[in-house]
Amino acid sequence: MSEGRIFEGRTTNEAIENGLKELKVSKNDVEIKVIENEEKRSFFDILAPRVVKVEMKLKENNLKERTQKPKVEVEIDAKKLEKAQDLIKEFLNKFFEQTIKEKIEMTFKAEKNVISIDIEDKKADFLIGYRGETLNAIQTILTTIATKECDEKVRVELDILNYREKRKKALEELAEKIAKSVIRTRKSITLEPMTPYERKIIHMKLQDSTKVKTMSIGEGTHRKVVVSLK
Repeated sequence: MSEGRIFEGRTTNEAIENGLKELKVSKNDVEIKVIENEEKRSFFDILAPRVVKVEMKLKENNLKERTQKPKVEVEIDAKKLEKAQDLIKEFLNKFFEQTIKEKIEMTFKAEKNVISIDIEDKKADFLIGYRGETLNAIQTILTTIATKECDEKVRVELDILNYREKRKKALEELAEKIAKSVIRTRKSITLEPMTPYERKIIHMKLQDSTKVKTMSIGEGTHRKVVVSLK
C-alpha cells in the first residue's frame, strides 16, 4: 500500500472527488478513510466553513509488475513448433502479397516455445504503426495462429527495423526524465496508458531509485504507471 494523501471538501463526496481528480484514478483504485466528517461539528463551529478531510491510498498492483517472475512454460514439441512457424511464414507472405505486392525477407528463429521473427526491410515499416500499436496487433494475430497449431501457449516475438530496442531505449529515457521532474517538483506524475511490457520497462528502470517509486493503476488497456516520491 502506498502512503496516504489528505484531500478536503465541503462534503465527503466532494473531498473524494477532489482526491480522485488530483490522483487521476477511479474510486476502485484507492482505499478511502474519512478523517474529519462534516457531521462532527460543535455549536461553536457552526459559522465556520465546513471542511471534510479524507485520506486516500493508491492500491498496490496485485500482479507485482516490477518483481513478477516469469511463468514456467512447458516446452513444445519441435515438430509442432516448426509447423506453427511455417503457418506464420505462409500467413505473412500472403499478407505482404496482398498489401504491398512484394516479397519481404524475414528471419525466423524457433526455440522452445518462442518463435522470433525479425524483419529489416524498410518496406514493412508501415506495420509498426503509432508507438508500435500495429506491430503489437500483428504479433497477437501470429501468436493466435501458432498457439492454435501447437495446442499450447506459444510466444511470438515480432520485430521490424529494430523497433523494440529503440522503443525500450526511449521509455528508459522517459523514465529518467519523469523521475527528475518528480524529484524537482515533489509532485507525482501519471504516464499515459501502456502495454504490460512497456510498463515493466518503466518499473525496472526506476526500481533501484532511492528517491522515487512506481506503481500501476487502472484496468485493462487503460492501465498506467504512476511515478511518485518515496
